[in-house]
Amino acid sequence: MLRNLFGRNGGGHRPYRNDAANDMYNLLFCDEPARFAPNGAPQGVLATVLAERSDRAALEGIAHDQGMESRVRMLAFNRLRGMDVEVPAKQLLGVILEVPMDHGLDTLAVFADGRMRYINQAEKIAIFEDAPPAMAQKAQMVLRASQAVVDRIGPANEPRRAPPADDVTRITFLVSDGLYFGEGATDNMYADELAGPVMGNAAELLNLLVDHALQRQVEQSGKPD
Repeated sequence: MLRNLFGRNGGGHRPYRNDAANDMYNLLFCDEPARFAPNGAPQGVLATVLAERSDRAALEGIAHDQGMESRVRMLAFNRLRGMDVEVPAKQLLGVILEVPMDHGLDTLAVFADGRMRYINQAEKIAIFEDAPPAMAQKAQMVLRASQAVVDRIGPANEPRRAPPADDVTRITFLVSDGLYFGEGATDNMYADELAGPVMGNAAELLNLLVDHALQRQVEQSGKPD
């Protein structure tokens, strides 16, 4: 049903060797809704968002509910646009940074609801549903810098591109009226008037994230069996 509804089979991109990392990576962008119901039977609010004949009013309620998970809101906005319903422009729901490294792709996602996802070049995954205060504050700085970019550019008129490679860094913005993105050589992105603040704040957030993960490992290793 979902395949027929959305016109694609959710094949996605595979920047990682690990299936779990690839699944998480593709879920970040919210452009393959069938991935949110891998068994074909969505539950809860997803049943409304992914239903073959979903109610416009219900979708609008989900899309505009700031207490809802950002990715679910993005799915609802996508569905509304697919129904030719006018949606508000430039409401930022998340930002995803992809930076090719020596041994693979680093991907960091920050969502407006405070959730974060990180997949490093070694394919280790970090999931934050409720970040510590310092990380949450820095994440808000990433989002504010990202909103400044979104306010100056427009949505992409093309499908999501394959993951970046070589020295190309990409920033993708999940926005009510579609996916926005910018990309370029990593040094140029840091130096760019718009992208630079996003890159700089994201780098600082990543340092906090890694420090927190290492501290958590130390605390767990010190616990008795």
